[in-house]
Amino acid sequence: MATAALQRSWTGVALLSRGFRPFFLGAGLWAIAAIAIWPSFFMGEVAIPTAFSPVDWHVHEMIFGYGAAVVAGFLLTAIPNWTGRLPVAGWPLAALALLWAAGRLAIFFSAPLGSLPAAVADAAFLLVFAAVAAREVLAGRNARNIKIVVLVLVLAAANAGFHVEAALEGSAPVAARAGLAIIVLLILLVGGRVVPSFTGNWLGHRGDPVRPVPFGRADAVVMILSAAALILWVALPGETVTGILLAIAGLANLWRLSRWRGLSTFSDRLVLVLHAGFLFATLGFLCAAVAILAPDHLLPGAAVHVWAIGAIGTMTLAMMTRATLGHTGHALAASRGTQLVYLAVIAAMVARVAAGLWPTGMVPLLHAAATAWVLAFAGFVAIYGPMLVRGRADRDG
Repeated sequence: MATAALQRSWTGVALLSRGFRPFFLGAGLWAIAAIAIWPSFFMGEVAIPTAFSPVDWHVHEMIFGYGAAVVAGFLLTAIPNWTGRLPVAGWPLAALALLWAAGRLAIFFSAPLGSLPAAVADAAFLLVFAAVAAREVLAGRNARNIKIVVLVLVLAAANAGFHVEAALEGSAPVAARAGLAIIVLLILLVGGRVVPSFTGNWLGHRGDPVRPVPFGRADAVVMILSAAALILWVALPGETVTGILLAIAGLANLWRLSRWRGLSTFSDRLVLVLHAGFLFATLGFLCAAVAILAPDHLLPGAAVHVWAIGAIGTMTLAMMTRATLGHTGHALAASRGTQLVYLAVIAAMVARVAAGLWPTGMVPLLHAAATAWVLAFAGFVAIYGPMLVRGRADRDG
């Protein structure tokens, strides 16, 4: 009730009117900054005052920094649609956004700040956000979507575990895999609903009577299989049984995708890119399986980036661009600049995977991947930043 009253009375800046606005903008800016310095930090050419190793800082900030911001922006926008409640807005939203930003600063300056204070500052955001999301879902009597809140809580636990593992072991590969696995599972869960839904809506507008197959029992079985494969990958990343289960899960999700009529959406890039993001999630399973079962052909780091850049980068940009257009009163159409943003993030994935396949060309390919990623998100901020900080084009929210 307090949130609803605040939303009705809020007359401040548009940036604080809906959750997607500050979090999508923050995610875009952080995606640029964190990757712009990453190659030089990794190669020892520059130093930053973090207590983490270069690889751990990079992994943490992409999963629990960038990824968490996109998840927060998406859920703070989607939950009101699920529950019928007004969105979190105004100063409570500002406090959440500042808590996320404080975590980024705390991790960046964790060496002088101290690992424990930095960990507390960083872990606070996902825990508080999970509590806010749970309150909204339960208050709206929308138990059907509580599973997504549970995944946010698991992501918060993985983030806390990252700090503990890094402090005890000097690195945090288990927690890093756990965080990545949770984001991938969210893509499979949310994407498995929105991709066929948005595709069906688009086909309906064209008068096409054949619709994608909606989420059903078979999809739920594939989700369970995918979760099992990811759990095994987190715990036993080098075992043959893990590789086999990952391959089966990848093929099963490829079958799901094949029922959604993706090729029919080629003329609408805003819909097509959703299919591309889900495709990269399925290919991530298959590449991770190859890295285990045939390690001479594909290194684990290259396989992981099919998920990390291909699936997460493409799907998050697809959702951020679509949600921003729709919720700011603009037409749901991918401009030429938006299409270049999509192509740039896909190019970043190709370059990063190639770096793992061609060791002698690794350094220039790493720079090429970072450059393509930065260009993708610079394009997002340039095109969508003004929409995020201004009121709706049709002035109704």
